[in-house]
Order: sequence, then structure tokens, then C-alpha cells
Amino acid sequence: MGDEMILKGQVLSFGDSPFDVPPLDAARFDEALVLRDGKIVAVGAFAALRKAHPLAKIIDYGPHVILAGFIDAHAHYPQTAMIASWGKRLIDWLNLYTFPEEMKFADEAYAAEIASRYLDLTTANGTTTICSFCTIHPASVEAFFGEAQARGQRVVAGKTCMDRNAPEGLRDTAQSGYDDSRALLQRWHGVDRISYAITPRFSPTSTPEQLEAMGALWAEHPDCLMQTHLSEQTDEIEWVKSLYPDARDYLDTYEAHGLLGARGLYGHAIHLEARERDRLAEVGASLVHCPTSNMFIGSGLFDLGGLKDSGLRVGLATDTGGGSSFSMLRTMAAAYEVAQLRGRALHGAQLIWLATVGSAEALHMGDKIGNIAPVMEGDLVVLDLASTPAIAQRAQNASEIWEAMFATIMMGDDRAVADVWIGGRRFEENAR
Repeated sequence: MGDEMILKGQVLSFGDSPFDVPPLDAARFDEALVLRDGKIVAVGAFAALRKAHPLAKIIDYGPHVILAGFIDAHAHYPQTAMIASWGKRLIDWLNLYTFPEEMKFADEAYAAEIASRYLDLTTANGTTTICSFCTIHPASVEAFFGEAQARGQRVVAGKTCMDRNAPEGLRDTAQSGYDDSRALLQRWHGVDRISYAITPRFSPTSTPEQLEAMGALWAEHPDCLMQTHLSEQTDEIEWVKSLYPDARDYLDTYEAHGLLGARGLYGHAIHLEARERDRLAEVGASLVHCPTSNMFIGSGLFDLGGLKDSGLRVGLATDTGGGSSFSMLRTMAAAYEVAQLRGRALHGAQLIWLATVGSAEALHMGDKIGNIAPVMEGDLVVLDLASTPAIAQRAQNASEIWEAMFATIMMGDDRAVADVWIGGRRFEENAR
């Protein structure tokens, strides 16, 4: 038996989805939790846990809130260095900023440098699991997985596949994309806390032959996730229709090639047609809401309320570097703002749930991460609800915990992150 630790504070967990029951009924606060061997073994009243675990080391976080680490369900770690690039919409933004930066990942040393920097930045913001696109270079996948493995971190990623409408040096082929993806999958999938995601970037940058190859690979490895982009911008949708004139709609370009399924992750999904929404719900697919990106690149307003009401599984993500922040707190704030523009005020519990349980369920990892309960993995973030003078004065005047939490959701950043635990170890012990 490993050493036990009792973490004392305001321990937030969810018994139900705050989209299915009243938010205050979905969430609960306890006084403490027990960690052992990288997992949560108990949650409850401090006195009872202390009595049951008399030799455990106590870490007292006082009034801070302890919750499951944030889960970023759609990101592009290779875009770390060009985050917040000015002035372009999706297609021009890819050509002017993204593709030139991704070319650099042919250099293994550069890929390793950015992977380390990215995981430092995200962990400092309380994010403990990421689902990331890499570049077309296998070295970019090796770098990301290697760095995550060294930190004991649960991550999902895959080699991005593109065989057209991309610069020379950023294109593979249908065959090489399949072969490289398969080799990486066989090397990494299920090793330690690492999962492989089959990753066609999106229909405009893959030929039908490549989508067919990715569909075949997914059929051979159905336990893997598959991640891509869907209906992000209206001009992108028109582009897809011109490239796939026989397709019923954007989703059909994936569906026709075996790339629609329950373990599919479809980023953005802003401008869905009725058939697309119905099919996604029917197969149990996951949509990923990327609100800072959707506003920064001018994509549109995701219909979170309508899609949740339709029974769709929805995760939350930064979409860095299209998104303008590494912070899931900032992403929650943006999700609130987008929902307000669509006439729906999200409760703080719903926002936290999206960034934890919701994203975990989108990744089909809700039995491992995203909540605080016995047997869950020890990925935690500790939030200071008085991290800046502006937030502190708001929290001081709050009449209940969620009013104080909401101020940190809307105004918080990495300064609100008092501590981070990954796999039952504090971040300082994980970082090399």
C-alpha cells in the first residue's frame, strides 16, 4: 500500500448532470478526500476520513475548492507558439499562420520543446488531460506522448492526416497516413495513461481515398477515438460541398467513409443541418464546444442548449491556438457568453461540469477522470476563489458558494490555480 494523503478543502463532485437535474442538486461539496496509489479512495467528512486513515499525511487547502482536473477535449499543441495570431478567418488563418508553424515539427527537437512548453502552460492553468491534434509528422506524436508519459499524464492525441489542400511538406498520402497512424497506434495506444486518436484533420484536406483509409483503420481499432472538425465556418462548409458534390452534407463526407461513430469527436459543429444533428445523436457521437476559438476566428455561436436538449454528448475545449487562451476557466467564461448570446444563462455548475465530467464523457473516460469519487484517478485542480483583488471582493460579498465560484469562472486565470495533482502527484513532482 502506498502512502496516503488527505486533501482538505471544499471538495466538489457531481452525482448527476446539471443539464439533467437542477444544478444545485447535481453538485455536492464534501470536506476532504483521500489519495492512495494515484487514485481517490474516499471522499467525505474530514473527521471520519482522519479516523479511518490515521497515518495519512494531511494537506489543508482551507477555503480553496478541490475539484477534478480540467479536461481539454480538442486542442492543437503544435499551435502553441502562434496562439493569438491576428485578423484572419479559418482558411486564411490556416494558410498564413498554422501551416507554416506546423512545418517546423519535422524537427524532433522543436516538437519536444513545444510539447514540454504546452504541457507546462496547460497544467499551470489546471488542465490535467488534453485531447490534441499533432502534425503530419510522426515525431510530433512521439514528442507529445513522450512528454506526457514522463509526467504520468492522461492524454489523447494522433498524427494529423492531410493529403491535399496543404503546403508541400505538410501532406502525406492515403497510404502513408494509414501506415504512420497504425504504427503510432500500435506503439502507444493503451501504454500507461496514453490513448491514440485517429486524426483526419477535416474533409477539405483529405481526399476521399484518405478518409476511406482512416475509416478502415478505425474499423480495425474500434476502441480508439477518432477526432476531426465539422461545420466550423460557413465558407468552410461551402468548400466541402464543392469538394464532395455527391455528399448530402458535411457530416456525410465522414459518414460515407466510415468516420461516423459513437467514439467520434467532432470539433466545433456550429452550423449543423437537421440531418447532421439527428445522425450525430443517433450514433451517440461527441461534439466539442470551442467557444474562445469560435469567437476569435469569427466562426459563430455553438447551440449548446439545443444540442444538449437533443441528447448529444458535449465536451469543452480551448482549441488552442485557434482559441485564444490555454485556460479552461477562460473557456468556461466564453461558453457562458456564447450561451447568453443564444438566450440561455448557464449556471456555474453546468460550466464546471462541461470542463470536467462533460469532457471526460465525450472522451469515453468518465469512469477514470473528470469527477471526484472512489476509484477515480487522482487528477485534481485546487482553485483559490480570491485570487485577485477584483475576484476576492466579489467572493467576499457572495451569499453562497456558487456565487463565489462564478466570479472565478468569469474572471479567473492561472492565478486562481493554487495547486494541481496529476495521477495522485503534485505538479511540481511531475514536472521535470
